[in-house]
Amino acid sequence: MDGRDEGHYVGVDVSKGRLDVAMLRRGAPAENFSVVNDPEGVDSLLGRLGEQCVELVVLEATGGYERSAAVAMAAAGIRVAVVNPRRARDFAKATGKLAKTDRIDAEVLARFAEAVRPEPRALPDEEALLLGEILDRRRQLVVMLVAEDNRLSAVVSAPVRRRIRAHVRWLEKELARTDRELEEAVEASPVWRENEALLRTVPGVGPALARTLLAELPELGALTHRRLSALVGVAPFARDSGKMRGKREVWGGRARVRTALYMGALVASRHNPAIREFYERLVTAGKPKKVALVACMRKLLSILNAMMRDRAPWKATCASHP
Repeated sequence: MDGRDEGHYVGVDVSKGRLDVAMLRRGAPAENFSVVNDPEGVDSLLGRLGEQCVELVVLEATGGYERSAAVAMAAAGIRVAVVNPRRARDFAKATGKLAKTDRIDAEVLARFAEAVRPEPRALPDEEALLLGEILDRRRQLVVMLVAEDNRLSAVVSAPVRRRIRAHVRWLEKELARTDRELEEAVEASPVWRENEALLRTVPGVGPALARTLLAELPELGALTHRRLSALVGVAPFARDSGKMRGKREVWGGRARVRTALYMGALVASRHNPAIREFYERLVTAGKPKKVALVACMRKLLSILNAMMRDRAPWKATCASHP
């Protein structure tokens, strides 16, 4: 028997107010408990885990509610993997677990940890978490501004229009304040300044994409291009069976990184010579424009990954990049 099988595999089902935990060891029933999802609860969880030999802890990505627990466990030297909820749910269905409760979900994650053993992901440090939260807030403000602008175009009542306009003005001021906070957060860190300046040497990469990559993709520069593309969700997956060759699709991955990368590739396909030539060649060859743009996303990500790995600015990287 592999020595790794002697340790515990842990699943943590995360909600806003609670962490439901299942600790699984081969040949023994799962041990279940829960703690409050706050600093005291996380400390209690770390204490329980510290009493055991833990091979791996798996949590689902839950809109940021998993972040503090995952960071605390990683800082304590515990191997942690944050997985896409779809992967865990597909695993549950494949093993016949159709019921869904917090306790069942925690046990499913523990069994997923034991069977699949997903690779622990690099977790952002404290500065990256701060930048990520400010970026999240900026995205929320932009969404609210778009929604209010849409409501304004549909409303005819003068009093309601006045209130919407007042709210739009407040949101615009809040967005400006958030942009200033972003600038201050980047300026306060020499590492952030250097990395952002390096990424922004690429035509098409603006502050939004550069900061999203730094905050949400700490693996940039440390993984192969293929693995990084799969991590972000821009690697095409085959859908073949027998003689049938299905359409390749991309899915999963880190949605916020993918959204920012899409906008960057869209700009780069017009203003970055290398990406524009690549895009036009694909379209000329008969590729649909959306497929060509996704390919540009992969190429742009590959270039940025090589730049961070080699600490080389755009022109040097572009000249040598395949």
